[in-house]
Amino acid sequence: MSDPYFQKLFAERVGGINYGKGTEIYKFEKIKRAKRKALADFPDRHLLDFGIGENDEMADLTVRQAMAAEINKIENRGYADNGCLEYKEAVARFMLRRFGVRLDPVTEINHSIGSKPALAMVPSVFINPGDITLMTVPGYPVAGTHTRYCGGKVYPLPLLAENNFYPDLDGIPDDVLAKTKLLVLNYPNSPTGQLGTARFFEKVVEFAHKNDVVIVQDAAHAMFSFRTRPMSFLEVDGAKEVGIEIHSMSKGWNMIGWRLGWFCGNPTIVRALADVKDNSDSGQFLAIQKAAVKALDDDRIPDQARAKYLRRLQKLVASLNKFGFNCEVPGGTYFLYTRSPKGLKDGRRFEKAEDVSQFLITEQSVCTVPWDDAGSFLRWSVTYLTDGEAGEDALMKELEERLAKINFEF
Repeated sequence: MSDPYFQKLFAERVGGINYGKGTEIYKFEKIKRAKRKALADFPDRHLLDFGIGENDEMADLTVRQAMAAEINKIENRGYADNGCLEYKEAVARFMLRRFGVRLDPVTEINHSIGSKPALAMVPSVFINPGDITLMTVPGYPVAGTHTRYCGGKVYPLPLLAENNFYPDLDGIPDDVLAKTKLLVLNYPNSPTGQLGTARFFEKVVEFAHKNDVVIVQDAAHAMFSFRTRPMSFLEVDGAKEVGIEIHSMSKGWNMIGWRLGWFCGNPTIVRALADVKDNSDSGQFLAIQKAAVKALDDDRIPDQARAKYLRRLQKLVASLNKFGFNCEVPGGTYFLYTRSPKGLKDGRRFEKAEDVSQFLITEQSVCTVPWDDAGSFLRWSVTYLTDGEAGEDALMKELEERLAKINFEF
């Protein structure tokens, strides 16, 4: 069958004339296929799923009750456009209470339909053809994807274990810096679990001033900081002069699927992003924004979520260390980033983490996510579905029984 006439019309940013003809399978699709096969081949063997990247709980009952009340109010029926003041004011209260950051709810805060759309829109504000966005890898690729959509280029900054999973800002070539407009960061970092410290953020602010670069800090996991209290990039002197921070209601408040977040910081950048947003969507349902006020004003919710995922991470670390993984509880996030085994003691070798991930799910129905961007690592998520602490303990016991059947070599 010949191609339809519009095959030649696809934009180059999505593949041009070859759109839809590629045969490469994205790793998450490979994982999904392997999970389906493991379930079909071993229907009686429970799949231990450490690959899930979203909270396992519903939003707090008080938040759901607030939502139930708000959906029946006629004033919430219309377009939200660039957000409602009640939500922005709740964000301002939260940022001041938890981080000591004072923000004007009118000029320095705006809502987004989750953090992903905000990250996707940022390049539209700054990137012209040929401009560069600095992106840490491994990481969330959305801002990089949209940089390319705008005709820009992405310069990767590997997060290496030997550099404690911080980007080497001093090693960026001068010709790259000359064209760079954006530096996208994500701390607490997904998937490495490293925290953004005051010292690191101070260096980032200095870097921004020296090189005329705008900073975009993705703080989706901000409330999951385990070694220290949660920290905002905007706490650092001068941060508001050079960039913005993007937050999500999904992680800390168990509002996965509600699609709500906010961006805040420099008022001019906030306004510019709001202008692009105003021409991209009509805002999140007002009832959701108003229900989220209840969540933001209740520190118990993120604190309980933090305590649960810390407990699960501690259990997972203890289990994995029995089998040679030599890992420790991360600084933050609900992900554990571990070095990938090099092979088995029977002589079989693994070329990359993806090989180990496929081996684990095929042989033992244990699902992980491989990362081979900056060394070979496995990402384990503790957002698995189970009932209470007894269920967690039973899951860890089952994991240990399966790993005991494998003789990994590191």
